[in-house]
Amino acid sequence: MAEVVAESERVLERWPTDRRTYIRDHLVMAVVGALGAMAVLYAIGNADFWVGAIAAPLAVAVRGGYLASEDLAIVWELTPDFLRGSHGRAVSLRDVEKVRALGSGVQVVLLGGDKMMMKYLATPSAVQARIAAELPGGVR
Repeated sequence: MAEVVAESERVLERWPTDRRTYIRDHLVMAVVGALGAMAVLYAIGNADFWVGAIAAPLAVAVRGGYLASEDLAIVWELTPDFLRGSHGRAVSLRDVEKVRALGSGVQVVLLGGDKMMMKYLATPSAVQARIAAELPGGVR
C-alpha cells in the first residue's frame, strides 16, 4: 500500500551541503586567518610574526576536518509550510521575515529576530530566491 504524504510535508526542493564550497570556504578562511594573524603579531612587535602563516591555516584545517562529517551531512528541505534541516532545525515559512544570500550561505531571519544560517550551498542566490518565492505574502 502506498504511503500518503500530507501536502504540508511534500518536499518541494532539497539542498545538500556542497563539499567543494565547504573546502573553498575553508581555504579562504585559512588565507584570511594567516594574513590577519601575521598582521596582529607584527603590529604587537613579535619578531616571529611568520608563525601566523602556519598557525592559522593549521587551525582552520583542524576545524574543517573535525566538523566536516557533521557539516557535510546537513540537507535542507523546503516544503509548502516549512524549511527544515536534517539536523533537526525547522521553521514555519509564516515566521520568516527575510531571506538573504550571504557568501556561500543563506540567512533566514525570523519575525522574532532569530536567525539561522544555511551554510556551504552551491548556489546560495538560487536557494534564497526559491525560499522567498514560497513565503506567504510574497518575496521578502
